[in-house]
Amino acid sequence: MRPIAVLATASLAAFGASQNPDDRPIFDEVAARVGLTFAYRNGASGQFYVPEVMGAGAALVDYDNDGDLDVYLLQGQSFDQNAPRDPARTHRLFRNELVESKMLRFTDVTAASGLGGTSYGMGVATGDYDNDGDQDLYVTALGPNTLYRNNGDGTFSDVTAAAGVSDDRWSTAATFVDYDRDGDLDLFVVHYLDFSVTANKQCFDPAGSRDYCGPRSYRPVPDRLFRNDGGGRFTDVSEAAGITKADGAGLGVATGDYNADGWPDLYVANDATPNQLWMNQKNGTFVDEGPLAGVALNAAGVPEGSMGIASGDYDRDGDEDLFVTNIIGETFALYTSDGHGGFEDTRVQSGLAQPTAAFTGFGTGWIDYDNDGWLDLFVANGAVNIIEGLRGDRVPYRMRNQLFRNLGTGKFIETSGQGGRAFARAEVSRAAAFGDIDNDGDTDVLVTNNTGPVRLWLNQVGTRSSWLQVRLDNGPQNRLGVGALVHVERSGAPSLISRVRTDGSYLSAQDPTAHFGLGEWREPVTVRVDWPGGPSEQWTLPKVEQRVTLIRGRGTPVSQR
Repeated sequence: MRPIAVLATASLAAFGASQNPDDRPIFDEVAARVGLTFAYRNGASGQFYVPEVMGAGAALVDYDNDGDLDVYLLQGQSFDQNAPRDPARTHRLFRNELVESKMLRFTDVTAASGLGGTSYGMGVATGDYDNDGDQDLYVTALGPNTLYRNNGDGTFSDVTAAAGVSDDRWSTAATFVDYDRDGDLDLFVVHYLDFSVTANKQCFDPAGSRDYCGPRSYRPVPDRLFRNDGGGRFTDVSEAAGITKADGAGLGVATGDYNADGWPDLYVANDATPNQLWMNQKNGTFVDEGPLAGVALNAAGVPEGSMGIASGDYDRDGDEDLFVTNIIGETFALYTSDGHGGFEDTRVQSGLAQPTAAFTGFGTGWIDYDNDGWLDLFVANGAVNIIEGLRGDRVPYRMRNQLFRNLGTGKFIETSGQGGRAFARAEVSRAAAFGDIDNDGDTDVLVTNNTGPVRLWLNQVGTRSSWLQVRLDNGPQNRLGVGALVHVERSGAPSLISRVRTDGSYLSAQDPTAHFGLGEWREPVTVRVDWPGGPSEQWTLPKVEQRVTLIRGRGTPVSQR
């Protein structure tokens, strides 16, 4: 394992030829400079409790509807059962002052917001579950989860009990999704392991030293599906929907329509247990078709240590492909869709296998960082077991993060070496959230670190190419159009697609804005929206390099294709 450990923390000099015409770094890390000061503490006390090494999550969400992305960050706690919760160690909400001040600056507004919870935080899901026009938050934890209703005045209320979505198990990822297409957002919650402090197990590394146990040391727990009944109430339909028929040590979730039947499906990344592809049966039930679809196991028929998920159309053939991060030594998986619910594992052919073998990946996303029209990949890395080459180090789990450029040929090249100083720094990265944080037309990255500070990476190259950002207004139901598929069509050029979602990556919530890189294209485009449940509409935009909001019913009807 020593050669792998050395590679994972090595200098970036050898990784990728420069893709920037003026050799400026792709990203600039600015968190401290813009007031985003936060460090995650996992509460480690030498007992090697598994949750210590897993968190924590983050959300990019415009909670105040002012047109810029705010940041919500989760915090850990002590595992001492007799110690009171530290009132200063809370989850934190940072308001983005960009629109008001014309300068990127964050203000900590936690105290007034009602979001300063003291749970042992894991992940965040965002969505407008009550269809009142603003986004609400669901926070998963080791212990009770919390549903925060956005009051529309900068404050939130804990409505967990009234909504019926309490969950005391170890929850990780979650997503709001209108699985029954009735116009309101339901809630899917991923569970990891049946863990408790009192039943903590002792595990050891090959050198005989204490280390964190793997997922096979504990029993996995089935996931949970809550149906939104309206009026602020949910019903647990997990068993009736078939979700309890398969379990796994779940860590990541992404939604998409993977067989193109117009109904949302669910893909779950499980750690050392088969991944699940829950195909929507259109009658309130799901069937796990992961093994049949080719996305449950690796080529040897073995489950991998999967954590994060990216879902998107990297090859521009009109369907959504899946990228899954795994544990060190396994390589990360690229599942290329056939458009009909089947996938091919193309990690080797794409060039992604070899450069990921030395890493343990968590947060990830398809981001067109250079706006050339091809989806690139970002991966947040950090080990969960001691790296042999770092034994004795204060943080022997640190790895560098990775960036891969899509060459448009089905292959990728690592460009981490041009990512800037942020990519040269080895940390224990976990969640990654993506969005245009400074409203300049390209995709920026927010990354959390286990036992370390949050990082905010501003994109420095995307605006050199053309772009378009599309937001949706679906009317009084499913206001943000979650689940809609947005197409950008250009005369004589391939169409581009983007699914409106807030899930994916690892323990994080994304901006639901559909972002398109357009390369050198400056001509008018046609934007088609396949609304959840239909119909389809299209708009002709005379110019690009703008952010537009498309309102359902205001476009030209398009027959279903």
